[in-house]
Amino acid sequence: MSESNQFSLLGQRRFAPFFATQFLGALNDNIFRNGLVILITFQGVRIAGMGHTVLANVAAFLFILPFFLFSATAGQLADKYEKSMLMRRIKLLEIGLMSLAAFALLSQQYALLLFVLFLMGCQSTLFGPVKYAYLPQKLRTDELVGGNALVESGTYVAIILGLIIGVETVDFEADKQFILAFVLIAAAIAGYLVSRQIPKTSPVDPELQINWNAWQETWRIVSFARADKSVFLSILGISWFWFFGSALTIQIPAYTADILNGNESVVTSLLVAFAVGVGLGSLLCERMSGHRIELGLVPFGSIGMSLFTVDLYFAQPDVAVTAVTTVGEFLNRPGSWRILADFTLLGAFGGFYSVPLYTLIQIRSKRQHLSRIIAANNIINALLMVSAAVISIVLLKSGLSIPELFLVIAALNAVVAIYIYSLLPEFLMRFLAWIVINIVYRIRPTGLENIPQDGPAIVVCNHVSFMDPIILGGSVVRPMRFVMHFKIFQIPFLKFIFKTAKAIPIASASEDKELMEAAFDKVDAELAAGNIVCIFPEGSLTRDGEVQRFRPGIEKIIARRPVPVIPVALGRLWGSWFSRRTGGGIRKLPGRLFARVPVMFGESVPPAEVTAERLELLVRTLRGDLR
Repeated sequence: MSESNQFSLLGQRRFAPFFATQFLGALNDNIFRNGLVILITFQGVRIAGMGHTVLANVAAFLFILPFFLFSATAGQLADKYEKSMLMRRIKLLEIGLMSLAAFALLSQQYALLLFVLFLMGCQSTLFGPVKYAYLPQKLRTDELVGGNALVESGTYVAIILGLIIGVETVDFEADKQFILAFVLIAAAIAGYLVSRQIPKTSPVDPELQINWNAWQETWRIVSFARADKSVFLSILGISWFWFFGSALTIQIPAYTADILNGNESVVTSLLVAFAVGVGLGSLLCERMSGHRIELGLVPFGSIGMSLFTVDLYFAQPDVAVTAVTTVGEFLNRPGSWRILADFTLLGAFGGFYSVPLYTLIQIRSKRQHLSRIIAANNIINALLMVSAAVISIVLLKSGLSIPELFLVIAALNAVVAIYIYSLLPEFLMRFLAWIVINIVYRIRPTGLENIPQDGPAIVVCNHVSFMDPIILGGSVVRPMRFVMHFKIFQIPFLKFIFKTAKAIPIASASEDKELMEAAFDKVDAELAAGNIVCIFPEGSLTRDGEVQRFRPGIEKIIARRPVPVIPVALGRLWGSWFSRRTGGGIRKLPGRLFARVPVMFGESVPPAEVTAERLELLVRTLRGDLR
């Protein structure tokens, strides 16, 4: 596994030109969109009789709509054709669109600007599947979290700069938008020039016949996404994040003007705070996940998103009495630092939430369908983002204030999170495991490359503490099915965790022969389904910290279904709070909390060479003196 820093990718041609291309595209999007919003909000522009509150949501709707209409076609193009060529052509299209935007700005044709915003949404629709499908073709699996984190954080740095540049280049004399027009065209040209350095990638499905019937193809690519439950639920989770983020950020200009009694500089400060938060949260993901996908961060992120949205309501529930015209004046007003912190932490927890989900989609999707699955993600994203704009308009028109809308969004986020985690308990289990291995202990796994990325396998491990399954489950990316003694399975609270993780209770023949046979049948079924099964062949927790004799049940399993076996050793857990005392009882006083716990994965043993004695020796050798 690579331990290189994620920032080293910025010096490599396989990543740097692509990163710069998507960064400049996001920058240009945000310069234009935020410049337009500032014109609408603070210059009193009305289009078709609509004021600034409604126009902000209409503008968001127009930008998002193409993702819903054209993502199916975009996904097919990205799977069929070479991606660097597609990116160059998309950037040429951007130059044309920015030229049209410059003309509309200089001639004060605001309705035309809304049309250009729709066309920019079309351009972004084409780029999305190429963007996320490019990464797994050029990065190793252990680089994907870092690569996705850089893309997400880079996108939000682009948002920050786009906000600042969009606001600062708007001339409040309507007929003098020369600077904004020049910047839009210059950024588009720079993006095209950089895109010419992106290395070629092999098309993943060059024989694909393009289906131009967007509606028919939309249902087809959604079916690709639904083929893997975890992928589809991750898409739903990402789409909810875009609903959540859109519903919040769309309201910021009106929230600033109508509730905070501020101006465009305060708008910029709030949006910058949110963007900085997402960027920091995304970058922290790699460090917090140890260079691998960590689904435990997803529930952690959703909890923070709800908590700080609720706090945002209480920070300023009513209209501020005094007006502010600068960021300094805003920050000097009581409660303003709390609002700024809420937006920053909302962004950070959003980063914890979204980066692992994007990485999971890239890892678990079939490579030849990945662009179309990303397109399906974009379609559902768009549907949820359009819904966010529509629902926000309806709720605000019904009499809710913007802070009350924030409170509704926080409650909805909690409901959606609970629903998703109930459908896919893996997220919740990873969260619990993440807490254990990052707070109770400091886990140090080695040899994870010996765990196969797909297909059935058995993991055998020494059994030291009641936390062993959670430690192992948190160390391995793939979900594992644990076989454990039925008495451990029935421990209060832990029973809920083990049952949710689909653990398999077992008993000895003398205790319950029927339960034992049922356990062997379940193990075989899990292996037949291509899953990893973990067994503790000692049969019970060690009473003296030493590795006990391995029982021959593993040989019976291998005889029935030959699969590779990976020996694993846990060290420095004996004497911890969750291990037994020498007399047999569980320890009542905490011990070895925050200890460095090595988890050592050995090389797989072919089925023909598996015996209980050999596996016991291998585990003893791996553990050494680290009792």
